[in-house]
Amino acid sequence: MKIFDLTGRLALVTGSSKGIGYAIARGLSEAGATVVLNGRDREQLEKARAMLSAEGHKVHARSFDVTDFRAVEAAIAEIEAEIGPVEILFNNAGLQHRAPLEEFPVEAWERLKATNIDSVFFVGQAVAKRMIPRGHGKIINVASVQAELARPGIAPYTATKGAVKMLTKGMATDWARHGLQVNALGPGYFKTELNAALVADPHFSAWLEKRTPAGRWGNMDELIGAAVFLASDASSFVNGHILYVDGGITASL
Repeated sequence: MKIFDLTGRLALVTGSSKGIGYAIARGLSEAGATVVLNGRDREQLEKARAMLSAEGHKVHARSFDVTDFRAVEAAIAEIEAEIGPVEILFNNAGLQHRAPLEEFPVEAWERLKATNIDSVFFVGQAVAKRMIPRGHGKIINVASVQAELARPGIAPYTATKGAVKMLTKGMATDWARHGLQVNALGPGYFKTELNAALVADPHFSAWLEKRTPAGRWGNMDELIGAAVFLASDASSFVNGHILYVDGGITASL
């Protein structure tokens, strides 16, 4: 269907050298978009670019620190000048740190805030101020079921994803009148490198399968349909929405 076709559009996906970001980038490419990958690890980033290019996808790579406002502004200016206007942004870069709240290191708290919240504001603002004069654009922030639900040992992460949820709503409130759609994708529990320790823990996996109505972990390719929907014309009147892809975990006690 043409309303899901992303042919000719340029998408930037932060934190996309692996994991959910890579899966989203690949899905957008399969829908026709040209994709700019981003990450701080240049070697891993180039590996990801080469893999997607080998599959025939139109893909570029730009390594910059999404927690550095000046680096973000310079990178977006360069992308727009050298590759083209960013029409789709996925703010995916994220970090996790697990520790008891009463012992949670201040340094880890600061890293979580910078990576999970500051980057969404910095990249979102840099891209939006270029989208606004053009009168259209898609910004999708990657939130989490932890924007709604807490679990022991990850309270600061939960706080950051709650902030992403509300920043998404605020962005939509400010920018919808300019023709932008700003929404969030809320993954549940997926088999990713970020969750590797949990996937390998039989007790946690058993708990998760019992807690989730679908009865299993999610596979990363199951995020692609929702990602393409939010990036395409199919969501032209969807704004400030958090789309949870979680096997029903946020719907059930």
